[in-house]
Amino acid sequence: MSINFSEAKCQTFSRRKLFGLCDDPPPASKAAYIKEGDGGSWIAVVVNDDEYDVTFTAIDNCIEIKRPDKKMAKRCDGMLTYNSNVVFVELKQRGGKGADWVKDAEEQLRTTIGYFELEDEAENYETKEAYIANSERPKFKSSQAVRMDKFLEETGYVLRIMNRIIL
Repeated sequence: MSINFSEAKCQTFSRRKLFGLCDDPPPASKAAYIKEGDGGSWIAVVVNDDEYDVTFTAIDNCIEIKRPDKKMAKRCDGMLTYNSNVVFVELKQRGGKGADWVKDAEEQLRTTIGYFELEDEAENYETKEAYIANSERPKFKSSQAVRMDKFLEETGYVLRIMNRIIL
């Protein structure tokens, strides 16, 4: 089954130097989206100094990705695309210590990227990244370097755990 990762009804756009990505709090029924004003509601900040034409395609709550058992697969919130770059994003709004939210986010990214890489569209991108963005900027007891290295080795995508996405 082919999955359309460019579904027009799931897309928002910006070419501003600075904009945000938002995802309404649970229970989420609305897809994530770009927001150009009201920085207080942004979960991730996108720095677009070169003013690229950026497309954000919401995946969770917008694009159906079904597992072989016909149940909905875990999906990340969306992906940014510009030029020959793709950036998958999982947005979190969780504070505190501990890394359970990171494990959950990583699983959502891995699953979505796995399905994306099965599509011909994946070949159109030279630079491939994934971000876990948390508006609460929690502190970690240890570095996430091992997790990020393993992610790159297994998916071919650079993983960053930060809420500032620099294009």
